Amino acid sequence: MYDRILVPTDGSAGIRDVLEHAESLATAHGSEIHGLYVIDTGRFSTLPNEPTWENVTQSLHREGEQALDMARRLIDDDVTLTRATAEGSPSREIVNYASQHDCDLIVMGTHGRGGIDRLLLGSVAERVVRSAHVPVVTVPVETTPEDVPEDEQPAGVPQ
Repeated sequence: MYDRILVPTDGSAGIRDVLEHAESLATAHGSEIHGLYVIDTGRFSTLPNEPTWENVTQSLHREGEQALDMARRLIDDDVTLTRATAEGSPSREIVNYASQHDCDLIVMGTHGRGGIDRLLLGSVAERVVRSAHVPVVTVPVETTPEDVPEDEQPAGVPQ
């Protein structure tokens, strides 16, 4: 039923629960997991394009690689993990990746914001649910760093 499961990761502490859920589905269906880290370039569009921008971009790519390294450590070695990074709007890039790589399912975390926070900040998960052409499973996650051991946290995640 599910051959390719897409798991977007932002490197946050709660990814453990998301990966655990995706891994159980992958094991049950003999699926591979695609881990995707999206560099949200829209957040930096108002910054001047200076020589230091290249350093910022390199740093963000390193954070993405570290987040994907963490995903690899958290998923059983018997499950294939394809790693990818993208730049752009997270929700758009997640949906595009799922379409371009024939993913059958997206499993992603949701921080459970409500009320004014969700209204003001929006929700990547909500936008993916509304625009994806495949089923999306959302897994509620905690955002406390204690959920992931210090040596498994990517750089930039508060400890």
